[in-house]
Amino acid sequence: MCCVLLTFALGVACAPHVPAQRDGQDDREQTDQGVRHSGSVPHLRAEVINTLPHDRSSFTQGFEIADGTLYEGTGKRGSSLLRATDLTSGSVLTEAPLPAAFFGEGITVTNDRIWQLTWEEGVAFERDRRTLRELRRVDYAGEGWGLCHDGSRLVMSDGSDRLTFRDPVSFEQVGSVRVALDGRPVQELNELDCSGGSVWANIWHSDQIVRIDPATGQVTAVVDASGLLSPEQQARAGVLNGIAAVPGTDEFLLTGKNWPTIFRVRFAPA
Repeated sequence: MCCVLLTFALGVACAPHVPAQRDGQDDREQTDQGVRHSGSVPHLRAEVINTLPHDRSSFTQGFEIADGTLYEGTGKRGSSLLRATDLTSGSVLTEAPLPAAFFGEGITVTNDRIWQLTWEEGVAFERDRRTLRELRRVDYAGEGWGLCHDGSRLVMSDGSDRLTFRDPVSFEQVGSVRVALDGRPVQELNELDCSGGSVWANIWHSDQIVRIDPATGQVTAVVDASGLLSPEQQARAGVLNGIAAVPGTDEFLLTGKNWPTIFRVRFAPA
């Protein structure tokens, strides 16, 4: 690894990062999949700018920055939680565990609230953003994977090729779109980030992130984020899963399930 910074500040740069071959498996039998490379859309790579420490015990499912705070939702029944961390100091501001029966999934901030999905339980938790206190629970059909807020709607993934749009107050479904590249469905859309009018989605079972036009469902770019961890680190970690746009920049924070590191990256031409 090019460098590991002990500070949690976002503005420190490191030397250029040379990707290495990814190694290791997720606990749900990871395989190398993802979308097929095509010349029809730009292909990008994750250029590392700096690195930040990450709690290795976190089975990361949701990742988002708002007003200098990094919000992270984690999974696994009995240990799922929502955590708020100060981006300047790296200190944990507050955290809230889910009841043991729930497997936490994607999260997103909407004004003074946070929505948190669950995997198979069909329940979304609405929380107070400042305290993370549970305010209410809303039922939905199907699985919950990723979640983001585009400024007017919630965008939700369920592991298929479908993105579902929901009202940010009621959580009621208000539309959906199928995601495709070159006419082929893009499956296993996972953790999401809404940024710059696009939806960025981790593809489970891969080190790829796709940029999606939410109006059409068309993939407009494919990011290769392989090699962020060394083979030794990857052997003890799970899959890439966690993308958060850094407000006011063209940069993102990336991490994964049980990763020791958060990477601040820019998506550059491959």
